[in-house]
Amino acid sequence: MNVWSIAIRNVFRNTRRSVVTMSAVGIGVCSLFLFACFMVSMVLSFETITVQRTGHLIIHRKGYFDFGASNPVRFGIDRYDELVQRIRQDPELAPVLSVVTVSQQLVGIAGNFSADLSKTFIGVGYIPSHREHMRQWNPYGLFNQGRGANAEVLTDEDKDRGIVGVGLAKMLGICNALHLARCPEFPEDPTRKKTGRALPVEVQDLVKDETPNLPTEDAGHPALDLLAATALGAPNVVRLYVMKAESQGVKELDDATVIMPLGLAQDLVYGRGEHKVSAVTLQLRRTADIPRAQARLQEMLKDQPFEIHTFQQLTPLYGQIVGLYRAIFTFLALIMGVIVLFSVVNTMTMNVLERTNEIGTLRALGTRRGEVRAQFLAEGAAIGVMGATAGLLLGWLIALAVNASGWRWLPPLSAQPVPFHLEYLATRWQFIVPWVAVVVVTLLASVGPANRGARLPIVDALRHV
Repeated sequence: MNVWSIAIRNVFRNTRRSVVTMSAVGIGVCSLFLFACFMVSMVLSFETITVQRTGHLIIHRKGYFDFGASNPVRFGIDRYDELVQRIRQDPELAPVLSVVTVSQQLVGIAGNFSADLSKTFIGVGYIPSHREHMRQWNPYGLFNQGRGANAEVLTDEDKDRGIVGVGLAKMLGICNALHLARCPEFPEDPTRKKTGRALPVEVQDLVKDETPNLPTEDAGHPALDLLAATALGAPNVVRLYVMKAESQGVKELDDATVIMPLGLAQDLVYGRGEHKVSAVTLQLRRTADIPRAQARLQEMLKDQPFEIHTFQQLTPLYGQIVGLYRAIFTFLALIMGVIVLFSVVNTMTMNVLERTNEIGTLRALGTRRGEVRAQFLAEGAAIGVMGATAGLLLGWLIALAVNASGWRWLPPLSAQPVPFHLEYLATRWQFIVPWVAVVVVTLLASVGPANRGARLPIVDALRHV
């Protein structure tokens, strides 16, 4: 008779014990599968949010990666239009590109001088239509951070309008003007007289000289005066009308971010000089195309003073999050493996003890030790296969139920709640690894009891009571 059919029949000779053991195996596989789905969903969500903001590949002038944060203007890229056009028209890059755009980084002081308030800011100038296109990147379909019907979005025609972080809006006292909920106005200091001089008098005079007779609001949008040093070291001021405040997902960014049109940022840091950019950003259709696109860019720019970095290099938190979840998954797998190991060892040991006379009879009839060992190993494998398969099926049903529940949550770096999702279709390893790992553990757990049963002396086994 086939060894597997006998093994399955023997497994259910003590149905209650076998079901309990298979339940432990199934729960282990189900737990690993669900956590794998959650881990993949989190990693892909973080990848999506990061790529929407930074793109996949970023080209800077050499030295920017190490020193650009202190002086982004010094590492500006000139004649950037030619570089962008060259990238877009490259026959190898064109099929994998989604967006090629440019940006200007800057730092300075934002002031709401009518309220005697000012705050240092970290600014970035984008091409609004390109930024909006980048924010639609969502190849995994995990969530859609869409906007409401009445949400205001920057357009390429908005030359002097922009967006600030919610924290910065609080600190500059423009909550009411932006109609922000749960955003208290900056408390007034009763001991301080209102002078209209949140900055030194010289800076106030510069603001008046550079922005004469400009309204403090534009169509209901409050105005901020942005001060920064130009490429030649001279102070410069522009006026920004704030369309809305957006949460940046990280408090440090939320308290300092100013997003503005590229032209306004260039006017602020380059004045009447040649306008440059800090970075050329490539957003690809698929993250898997990064090595191919990076190799092509390095070949194209090998004789020019540029450096190319991936979003993983510019966002170390991404690698840290991936490593954290892998460590948690490994730790959880070890715990589940130990539980399954002891459950199967206990069950197989009891099977051997209860069938000692049977083993003696089989050995007396000429059955070899290897055949006895193979029979018990097949029983252990059968327990593992049935339990693991049932666990995968249960985990899949739970994942379907969770995804259909409509439960929403706020993942790291996300500006707004999104549907909670367990991703079970992204990779095959989510199914294969838990199933194979637990089946291997049950097989290994059966080795000891199977060897013990195979080595029983025939006479002692026949006399066993």
